[in-house]
Amino acid sequence: MAASTHDALISLLSANAQWAQDVEADEPGFFQQSAKGQAPHTLWIGCADSRVPESVITGARPGEIFVHRNIANQFPVGDLSSEAVLAYAVDYLGVQHVVVVGHSECGGAAACLNAVQRPTFPEDGPVLTIPSLPYESSLNQWLEPLTTLTGSLQLSTTPKEEALPVIVEENVRLQVENLSKTATLVNAWSSSDEKKRNVYVHGWVYNLGTGLLRDLKVTRGPLSA
Repeated sequence: MAASTHDALISLLSANAQWAQDVEADEPGFFQQSAKGQAPHTLWIGCADSRVPESVITGARPGEIFVHRNIANQFPVGDLSSEAVLAYAVDYLGVQHVVVVGHSECGGAAACLNAVQRPTFPEDGPVLTIPSLPYESSLNQWLEPLTTLTGSLQLSTTPKEEALPVIVEENVRLQVENLSKTATLVNAWSSSDEKKRNVYVHGWVYNLGTGLLRDLKVTRGPLSA
């Protein structure tokens, strides 16, 4: 394999070394302190899209945000990975906020929209989001809940530029609801421990075209549970 194929990785390593040097010079002892433990205030549940790096777009420091990212920022009920992250963040790290963050021009949401706008999209039965892949494929299995949601929004003839923002927002709303039903948050909200009880779930959308986050005002907490 030609050395040039590794140029991107070499650049990452070089940038990391410079960053570590700059941080240590600006704040001596930062990394030694960081190694002692973490106390993030927020759990960020976002999309794996490379254009939405949570620490960069919020200007957060290492240790402030606990992160779980996947395709289309989903929190499926019963998904062990997602629920384990939530349990650890709430029960052991003591986060105060859980934020579901969708974004404009989401590729996962676009795939789901394409699926429901196909003339062959089934009204009943198995949902095939990506027809070039078998139904059992990981991508089709993962996107099925979002495609089902998209199918319920009556967008089969709506232009993409109008439909996609609707899907992105409704997806965030659904994930906030899914989170609110988890045993972790139900138990936290009924806890006698005030600190544990005061954890809130929010829904935001990031605009790739402006770099700005928008609060959808769908916050759930102990008083709304």
